[in-house]
Amino acid sequence: MANFRITPHALSHKLKLHQLQIFERVLARRSLSRAASELHLTQPTVTRAIHDLEAFFGATLFDRSNRGVAPTELALVLGRRVHAMMAEIRYMADDIDAVLGGTSGHVVVGTLIAASAKLLPEAIARLMSEHPGIQVTVREGPTAQLLPALATGDLDIVVGRLPGTDMASISGVAVDHHKLYREELCLVARAGHPLAGERQVALADLTDCIWILPAPSSPLRASIERIFFDAGLRLPVRHMESLSLLTNIGVLMHSEALALMPYDAAAQFLSMGLLARLPTDAFGAFGDVGYSVRADRPLTPACQRLVEYLKRSAAQRETAR
Repeated sequence: MANFRITPHALSHKLKLHQLQIFERVLARRSLSRAASELHLTQPTVTRAIHDLEAFFGATLFDRSNRGVAPTELALVLGRRVHAMMAEIRYMADDIDAVLGGTSGHVVVGTLIAASAKLLPEAIARLMSEHPGIQVTVREGPTAQLLPALATGDLDIVVGRLPGTDMASISGVAVDHHKLYREELCLVARAGHPLAGERQVALADLTDCIWILPAPSSPLRASIERIFFDAGLRLPVRHMESLSLLTNIGVLMHSEALALMPYDAAAQFLSMGLLARLPTDAFGAFGDVGYSVRADRPLTPACQRLVEYLKRSAAQRETAR
């Protein structure tokens, strides 16, 4: 490790922004070559930047192997700070653009399956149509992954099923959750599935079926497990775990599998006749759908515009129902 004290003066005078940008990509991708490709740089340029940082700190940031690079403890600590710094630079750029009257900006959105099929695509389409200078980056994942990313500044907003009231603070950062509407669940299978023609399907009739279940960390998974448990039934043994909407649709269409989906996620496939909704009242509401943002910082102009379109799409959805 370095035998000198790292001071704010040394950091501000010796570290360069482009080095930190390169470091962040290497840390995220665990690969020098993939980071170079994303940044449109040569691999020697990326390698040199990492070497310069290691020389400054007097310590190794990444352990190299033929499978890529693995971050050291120092890299993980530095990474948390660099993530926050890069987020602040994005916020600063958007704020300056707003003052200068521009229409550019960048919003990074985390999304869950509840919003990825209809609500968020509609809002993004309107945003990009009316504000073509705004760049949008979408990252899909489970709540357990997206909310911490919101807290660190990697995401500007998370759109989807809202978590419980116990998630008002993430990693010590206050988070505001805004409800847009309440969503229902529907049990779906491929069109022509043997159960699709039944008048009513009981939960006990479904335990031997193949199921597509959310990941164990998903709040919906906990709800499904509780429903089976309360009915005195075991969770279906034959199941796969997936949060990928397209993968789930593909599996449903080519098998006898069943899946619980938010209605909006299934609606377009139901209307096209690709899926069938099974008649059952065993499952209740999916929950509240909306967006989550950090409570301790104002939204960037680009994110504010996205929120406006989210609200508009949600209002039109409720009117149409």
